[in-house]
Amino acid sequence: MDRLRNYDIVFSGQKNGRHQFQFEIDKSFFQLFDTEQEFSEPKIVVDVLMDKHTTFLEMNIKTKGTVALICDITTDEFTYPVENELNVLVKFGEEYDDSEEDVITIPASDHAFNAAQLIYESVVLAIPMKKISPDVSEEDLQIVERFSPKVEEKEEEVVDPRWAALKKLKDKN
Repeated sequence: MDRLRNYDIVFSGQKNGRHQFQFEIDKSFFQLFDTEQEFSEPKIVVDVLMDKHTTFLEMNIKTKGTVALICDITTDEFTYPVENELNVLVKFGEEYDDSEEDVITIPASDHAFNAAQLIYESVVLAIPMKKISPDVSEEDLQIVERFSPKVEEKEEEVVDPRWAALKKLKDKN
């Protein structure tokens, strides 16, 4: 999409060293992605610090702002603060590769790095699994906890394989 190009970080022609970029993210940014959001009314500022080196780029992406969430208990809407930080190393190679967690390889012929996907992931990862309004009382939380299904975790017994072999011999007798 051409509108994702608004989130390009141009490094070609920049001197080695630190460079800052800033983006303001709202609802229109998230509409560029084909996914349903668990939040509304995003008002987020993204600060990108690029440290350009001769053979690679270091990117620090900080997202900070607010989104509106629906409380899982009361179904009331509340404002939730969003804050996250990602550090990514961008190196140059033959083709695009993002299979490593904190390292992205882009073609050596590229002149810009598009940060849209990283910005999107940074915000989405800052949204909690349980969305509970700060207005929910402690009593309501205790009631929900009492009636929530309990997940039992079984501890697997770690058995030394040598003992397991002896146990098999004993069980045969």
